[in-house]
Amino acid sequence: MMIEMMKSKLHCVQVTEANLNYMGSITIDEDLMDAVGLLAGEKVQIVDNNNGERFETYVIKGERGSGAICLNGAAARKVQVGDTVIIISYALMDYEEAKTFTPKVVFPENNRVK
Repeated sequence: MMIEMMKSKLHCVQVTEANLNYMGSITIDEDLMDAVGLLAGEKVQIVDNNNGERFETYVIKGERGSGAICLNGAAARKVQVGDTVIIISYALMDYEEAKTFTPKVVFPENNRVK
């Protein structure tokens, strides 16, 4: 049996930009991506602590060290610049692996890895 588990989480980062005129996705600072093992094109869930929105999109690599968290395309309508969001990725694994798996969770400060 396969089970879907949280693989990683960027907890409480701030939206730096919302770009409606882009084809979709979330742009994330490459340092933040590396900290939790996110890949360009990976599916993520976004949870907005300010307005309760929850939605899925995919990751685009942002400039390293920029602190960028930019929602693009239709997702830009679901957030405001300055909102606090949680970015969660998931992975499928077998039941036994899931029992011992530890997700990577990072609590950035000012959108930077401590």
